[in-house]
Amino acid sequence: MNHTKSIQAFARACQLIPGGVNSPARAFGGVGGQPIFIAKGDGAHLIDVDGNRYLDYCGSWGPLILGHAHPRVVKAVNEAMANGASFGAPTELETQLAELITRLMPSIEMVRMVSSGTEAAMSAIRLARGYTGRDVIVKFAGCYHGHVDSLLVSAGSSATTLGVPTSPGVPKGCTQDTLVLRYNDVAALQEAFKGKGDQIAGVILEPVVGNMGLVTPTNEFLSELRRLTQHHGALLIYDEVMTGFRLAPGGAQQLHQMKPDLTVLGKIVGGGLPVGAYGGRADVMKKIMPAGPVFQAGTLSGNPLAMAAGLATLEELRDRPPYERLEKLGAMLEAGLGAVAKTARVQRVGSMWTLFFNPDPVVDYDGAKKSDAAKFGRFFWAMLERGIYLPCSQFEAAFLMSVHTEDHIRQTLAAATEALAVI
Repeated sequence: MNHTKSIQAFARACQLIPGGVNSPARAFGGVGGQPIFIAKGDGAHLIDVDGNRYLDYCGSWGPLILGHAHPRVVKAVNEAMANGASFGAPTELETQLAELITRLMPSIEMVRMVSSGTEAAMSAIRLARGYTGRDVIVKFAGCYHGHVDSLLVSAGSSATTLGVPTSPGVPKGCTQDTLVLRYNDVAALQEAFKGKGDQIAGVILEPVVGNMGLVTPTNEFLSELRRLTQHHGALLIYDEVMTGFRLAPGGAQQLHQMKPDLTVLGKIVGGGLPVGAYGGRADVMKKIMPAGPVFQAGTLSGNPLAMAAGLATLEELRDRPPYERLEKLGAMLEAGLGAVAKTARVQRVGSMWTLFFNPDPVVDYDGAKKSDAAKFGRFFWAMLERGIYLPCSQFEAAFLMSVHTEDHIRQTLAAATEALAVI
């Protein structure tokens, strides 16, 4: 494939934008080389500035469960834009989206719209501290909750890819009340609550992890999390930015039959536009200003274009649920990759999956870091040259979209067979 225009576009961007990208996850730091610049998305495909066409398994890192430029979403955004892009005042679209979210996720009784998953996680943490009057937050190594100072400790996502588990510019005081535990480690969780139970405001986790690659929780881990938080008066916070509305209409909490106190949302809830949200128990949410004393605000929160895109996406998922079909496609992909990738393993839940270049099951951050990231980089480029666009990191989940077909899966498996033979 010819990438001349992408190379030129990257050189130009580097003169004006730090690293040439507006988010480090796009920088190809985990696979080497320079990023591909995209001109257009079309259903299940991306087209770059050189005219190369790729079957997309990134889906804008998860939001595009319906594929690129879905007609229902495009129509909704165009209609909203015709009425004005932003008002800085309430609109009925905000309430309509809130109503649909609360119907799909029963644990969410009230919800506040924001502009990103990071903002939602940050706000949920502040709310947990404000509600409980405590300071300590528990997180898990390898779970990424945005670039919030207090949570940028042993983070996944691009922080893992670039080898920066913490960041300069984050004062020590910002993380002194963050307790980092190992994912799926029940004994460590019990010990933490034994020692600090009366100081813990909340526990935040990805209920299915996508930011160290796809890692699943054990039932014992989730059950003990719920028991301990309830027993000690701490809030359980599910970060469903990736999993919300993707793994089931009600997210991972529906799959696991769990009811967190707060849920952080993003990606699909905005239908491809910049949206985040956080919601949960009404008694907790009523502590947010102006209903209560915990401050949080945003000029573009509830932006009508974003609300229209999110509402159209969730309505489409409600009216034409793709989950059974996505599970079938995911199982087909998992079985096929498992058959040809002899020294790697596929981990998958529904439409989220990762091919770990690691022969052992990955259950936590330490296990993920044992994967052969260099080999994944070679695999990534071999797949790209065969027209398959994967997330550019061993430590990021890939995503199926409702517009993928069995023929697309067969095309992917053929490409993977060739790619694995040459790396």
